[in-house]
Amino acid sequence: MIKRKWMIIDGNSLLNRTFYALPPLTNTKGIHTNAIYGFASILMKIIDEEKPDYMGVAFDERKPTFRHKDFKEYKAGRLKMPEELAEQFPLLKEMLKSFGIEMVSLEGYEADDLIGTLSRYGEEQGLEVNIITGDRDAFQLASDQVIIWYTKKGISHLDKINKEEILKKYEINPKQLIDVKGLMGDKSDNIPGVPGIGEKTALKLIKEYGSIEEIYHNIDKISGKKLKENLEKYKEQAILSKKLGTIVRNIPIEIQLEDFKLKNPYNKKIIQLFREWEFSSLLEKIGVQKTPTLLQQKTLEYQEIINIEQLKSILKLIEKEKILYLQWLLEGKNHRKKFLEGLGIARKNGQLYLLNLENLEITKVLGEMKEIFENEKIKKIGHNLKEFMVFLFLYNIRLEGLKFDTYIAAYLLEPSENKYDLSLLVAKYLNQSILGEEQILGKGKKSKQYKDISYQEKSDFLINQLDGIIKLYTVLKEKIDEQNMTSLYYDIELPLIEVLASMENLGFHVEKEKLKELSKEFGEKIDLLTNEIYQLAGEEFNINSPKQLGQILFEKLKLPVIKRTKTGYSTNIEVLERLKDKHPIIEKIMEIRQLTKLKSTYVDGLMDLIDPETQNIHSSFNQTMTSTGRISSSDPNLQNIPIKMEMGRRIRKVFVPKNSQSYLVDADYSQIELRVLAHISGDEDLIDAFNREQDIHTHTASQVFNVDIQKVTPLMRSRAKAVNFGIVYGISDFGLSRDLNISRAEAKKYIDNYFAKYHRVKEYMEEIVEIAKKQGYVTTLFGRRRYLPELQSRNYNIRSMGERLALNTPIQGTAADIIKIAMVNVYKRLKESQMQSKIILQVHDELIIEAVENELEQVEKIMIEEMENAADLKVALKVDISYGKSWYDTK
Repeated sequence: MIKRKWMIIDGNSLLNRTFYALPPLTNTKGIHTNAIYGFASILMKIIDEEKPDYMGVAFDERKPTFRHKDFKEYKAGRLKMPEELAEQFPLLKEMLKSFGIEMVSLEGYEADDLIGTLSRYGEEQGLEVNIITGDRDAFQLASDQVIIWYTKKGISHLDKINKEEILKKYEINPKQLIDVKGLMGDKSDNIPGVPGIGEKTALKLIKEYGSIEEIYHNIDKISGKKLKENLEKYKEQAILSKKLGTIVRNIPIEIQLEDFKLKNPYNKKIIQLFREWEFSSLLEKIGVQKTPTLLQQKTLEYQEIINIEQLKSILKLIEKEKILYLQWLLEGKNHRKKFLEGLGIARKNGQLYLLNLENLEITKVLGEMKEIFENEKIKKIGHNLKEFMVFLFLYNIRLEGLKFDTYIAAYLLEPSENKYDLSLLVAKYLNQSILGEEQILGKGKKSKQYKDISYQEKSDFLINQLDGIIKLYTVLKEKIDEQNMTSLYYDIELPLIEVLASMENLGFHVEKEKLKELSKEFGEKIDLLTNEIYQLAGEEFNINSPKQLGQILFEKLKLPVIKRTKTGYSTNIEVLERLKDKHPIIEKIMEIRQLTKLKSTYVDGLMDLIDPETQNIHSSFNQTMTSTGRISSSDPNLQNIPIKMEMGRRIRKVFVPKNSQSYLVDADYSQIELRVLAHISGDEDLIDAFNREQDIHTHTASQVFNVDIQKVTPLMRSRAKAVNFGIVYGISDFGLSRDLNISRAEAKKYIDNYFAKYHRVKEYMEEIVEIAKKQGYVTTLFGRRRYLPELQSRNYNIRSMGERLALNTPIQGTAADIIKIAMVNVYKRLKESQMQSKIILQVHDELIIEAVENELEQVEKIMIEEMENAADLKVALKVDISYGKSWYDTK
């Protein structure tokens, strides 16, 4: 007979485990989600693989338990929970409620006691009980019917521990583990135990005598003078420790098994919650599409263009009307070298035309349309015009006269969304349904290409998309005006499209031979370090194997064990940092890891991305990826070339001008976000420091540490710098303590001192939060909006996150707007002056131009003028400018 299965989860333990196992993760609303994402992943794995009949989650209460009454120091010294974790507890409970999973807690008892009581009840009911926890104390509950699932590695691995496993490993029964803990104590819970007794001795004593009580009945038989003395001296402490470590299995709680029955976990509520938290991968696992399934395509009337003469006559009409709607189907992995699989155009009156590319030659079509495309008086309207612009560069055609891009408009209206597909926008703003690309082509391994679907299917899809653009244009244009983003849209975002398209097309030249030399040099350095490590270890081994490395460090070299894993010892960066002073091999291992990462990702990785025709790297520049308005870079991410290590900085040496007679000019805003903060807050001390051109980090250090500016040490300045930038990003004391490797108390003191000295910054933060609560959003100085629904949440922690977003978004967003204005104006000046020098890269607050030698002086002048005058602030915008024969030389 198959037993019914009950899964009981230690809620606090599992959430803590997933929080520290996964990297920081937030959704586009800024809510921390790494712990609940990990928790949900484990839950779904259990539900799908184990198919439990019953499920429950036990939680600790915040109030003291009976153990605190017995021993006031119980669990004393535990660090306060990080704010980023605390805010996820209510989210977890909301998620469990949506799953339909019963939750239990009881004042005066810990989750362990609830789990112990539930598991005993489950045994009595003849169930197979499974306990999921990261707490070894639960091992004492293992029995013929109770299995412990112990979380050891990340969120993917759970060890199943049953009674037999414990007998095999410890040679005692599970209940005797309580006696072992009573003797050895538990530092994590501050249970004292008996001094001088570790696990090995405790196990030996319990194997021989069976329990703590029996040890004391036979105290005269104990060999070892010191051991006997300690046992006698700390008898009461040993008995108390056993009591503290014993899980209570009969707490007064009424249990109704039916309350724990798992019925329909993958319901509408959990799907809605996962969408809100942007858990796309989890939605896919339960078979939910990222977007709702839409209706079949409407049949629209359109005219098919099957010959060049037809095209010419229609282009004449468009030339008179001065409006051209565009939609295209492009295909291909290389964003610069895509193939045109479909093209639709529309006139001012909404008449739709489909170019039959099966009958028409693409080069002839584009040749005929070149004059229209390059006529800036004929205004173009489309969706993601940059993509088409980059494609046209292949045919030496420039797309001029951009009037409206529905893709960019949708981004400004909803900056926190992660997709702006036409199908979604048509559904949202027009309440109509058209198919999206994913729905017509599919996704994943089974996805098709446009060339694989029928001509009619492709044609209907394209025409419906084009019709959607025409209708969206009217609606989105009005909304942009209504929300006072007209200038932001037409003066900043729309002209930026051309700038980014030009940058993508030009690319950044790379000296492949130098990259090869660097690869060889890094390889030789890695080989040298490898041999040095072998010498220090006294043998050869696989340095990249954590298991083998652990054996060398902790078994052969006898270094102190910091952390264990299922397969042996942890050798992650945190462990190595703590061992740095213990043996010279550690520094070598850290260095070889960094070098290997640099070589594989940034040297050999870049080599594969060099265009064989141009010998340039052509990155994609993304205009709609961040809710603050910052531009991002991908394929490759040139904004992420490492600069902290000298070996990493040297990678920039391979980035050089295409023409050997040219230079790279690098202009970088000096502390732009802090200057924006000074302007927005109106803090006189900050404004004065900037206007007197003081070093702002040194100035802040003198204020925060209350010392004369001449006595500020490099360490003080470094910490003040972290505080300065941390304030801009709404950093918590937990985050600052982690960044600076200091205590949270010290981090909190730094932040408090900062606000005491820069009181208007504190006032600004309070004021902007109140404004955000009233209007539901915040804006940059240029009108960019970010909506903050978090501020209306009933959940305290979510509201707190909304407050942090409210205070830092105007600063980050305004800085992003300023660099965009500078890019547009610099580009325009270069273009109007018909200069050969071009913008080739933007990295956050930094702009790089490839300048021909005879234009160098003029380029520097244009960059300084346009960047420093991009905004009129209470503090001057300052630009640090330099030039050289490589990107490395400019710094």
